[in-house]
Amino acid sequence: MVTMTGSASETSAGLMRLAAEGDETAFARIVDAHHADMSSVCFVVTGGDAELAEEAVQSAWPIAWRKLDSIRDPDRLRPWLISIAVNEARQLARRRRRGRVLEISVAADSSAATPDPASRAGDIDLRNALARLKPEDRALIALRYVAGFDATELARALGMSPSGTRARLARLLSRLRSELGDG
Repeated sequence: MVTMTGSASETSAGLMRLAAEGDETAFARIVDAHHADMSSVCFVVTGGDAELAEEAVQSAWPIAWRKLDSIRDPDRLRPWLISIAVNEARQLARRRRRGRVLEISVAADSSAATPDPASRAGDIDLRNALARLKPEDRALIALRYVAGFDATELARALGMSPSGTRARLARLLSRLRSELGDG
């Protein structure tokens, strides 16, 4: 058994090294640490389709397992994993161009007053506006606001320059504000 001490970066580096050498337990720890983040981002990219998002993340793990030894910087692991999952989500979303009905729960919490359905209108409008975006545009929004990527990480993930990424993001946000009547 290997006991790791030190900073999170050292721990991450140790896990990455062990997993790249074929240690399935180390890879399972990496999966455990990053699966939820990848799922959250893919959920947005797939337009709110939880099943498709999970399928994308599941498709990303074998790719990550095979290519884990290509990552040298432990600080790049999370962005790299999320980028793989986003690429899988975009591909799956493109293949499933049909729209899906999304159930929205309106059941009242027994401990609270009956919620006003109109209070969720903003969420529904935002979800619909995001659904009208291309998967690539939803990926940019998700990477920035769900995964918290900065302009440099976005540029790496999307193969663009940081300034091009910022400009594209600004155009998307302007479009969303316009559609939502916020701008």
